[in-house]
Amino acid sequence: MPSSRTARVPRDAVHHPLFARFYARFSVSADTKGGIGALRTELLTGLSGRVIEVGAGNGLNFAAYPAAVSEVVAVEPERHLRQLAADAALRVDVPVDVVPGAAEALPVESGAFDAAVASLVLCTVRDVPRALAEMHRVLRPGGELRFFEHGVAPSPGMARTQRVLDRTVWPRLFGGCHTGRDPLAAIEAAGFGDVTYRRFTVPEKGPRMPSSFCVLGTARKS
Repeated sequence: MPSSRTARVPRDAVHHPLFARFYARFSVSADTKGGIGALRTELLTGLSGRVIEVGAGNGLNFAAYPAAVSEVVAVEPERHLRQLAADAALRVDVPVDVVPGAAEALPVESGAFDAAVASLVLCTVRDVPRALAEMHRVLRPGGELRFFEHGVAPSPGMARTQRVLDRTVWPRLFGGCHTGRDPLAAIEAAGFGDVTYRRFTVPEKGPRMPSSFCVLGTARKS
């Protein structure tokens, strides 16, 4: 597989240059001030072997991978975020190869990974079932999916608000993000089993945003 540091970058699967620059700044602040950094550590603790991270963004997960991980292949479709991720990969001890590609067509062989990581990405992919089918494909039998996503609110009022926002302004403002998807239902529908998870809100205290309703957990390829 070609290294992101030397390979020529093909036509981008996703192009959100303004949002990418906003996200690069906002995500760092959310990690340090909003508690997201601790959630990244929780998400990745205990992983080992070869890992594929789908939608790596600007690479904030990289520093949280444990030493037992032998390699991370980090797929990121957006050019600006991919370059930031490649820079972040140079600053961590675990080998990370940042590559272009879309979640719906992962540029790797089937059954090649011990674990897949989906971190705040299912809200933005164009085809959730296809993306999860790809994650299922590239995992070895018994391989693990680690997920940290936001999604549909438990209250009918906020869920209605999410539906309105998803049909109108939210995806345009936030790089294709949708607030009201149901990641758990999608993961189970994709054929993953042994699903364990916990629900919480971000921020834990204070006003609830349409993107506040989160789930973090694990599932396995049967």
